[in-house]
Amino acid sequence: MSRIIAGHFQLQQQIDAARAALNQAGFPDSRISAFFVNQPGQHDLHALGGDRDTSPGARETPEGVVEGVAVGAAVGAGIGAATTLATGPLGPVVGALVGAHVGSLYSFNKMKEAGEPEGNGENRSQPRHPGMLIAVALGGLDERERALEALHRLGAEHIEEAEGTIANGDWHDFDPLSIPVLVA
Repeated sequence: MSRIIAGHFQLQQQIDAARAALNQAGFPDSRISAFFVNQPGQHDLHALGGDRDTSPGARETPEGVVEGVAVGAAVGAGIGAATTLATGPLGPVVGALVGAHVGSLYSFNKMKEAGEPEGNGENRSQPRHPGMLIAVALGGLDERERALEALHRLGAEHIEEAEGTIANGDWHDFDPLSIPVLVA
């Protein structure tokens, strides 16, 4: 594993110019990786798509739905039982079904609002920006300054520093969900 400096660009031509500048600064192509970073939620890390097993904002939703269905069914059955004379023997059943449905819809208030921190203190408000990313594996501190100078000169945005492995031009352990450590 080595230190990695990475910079974001919007256009492929900018990536090509950055690769040429990093080559001129002494970095071989095998230690340079360039690729597109998708929007958060669109990294297709799971078979059914997406980045996570469950939506971060819906962690308490299963419990909330069960709670809403139970309360709604009980209230609906009670109302249906009270109206048995008018609705007949199906009144409590229909009331329970309608109540369960309304209760399940009401349960969505358990979901967090957009931008609200997770219950475990995790806040994903600063995800990695989408766009073209070029990264270079460093061999020493002097290389860090050369890489930073080349990326700054070309106008790279959101320059970040990470740990990882770039081999044969591929950043093998890149995690699109990690929060980037930006370089000033």
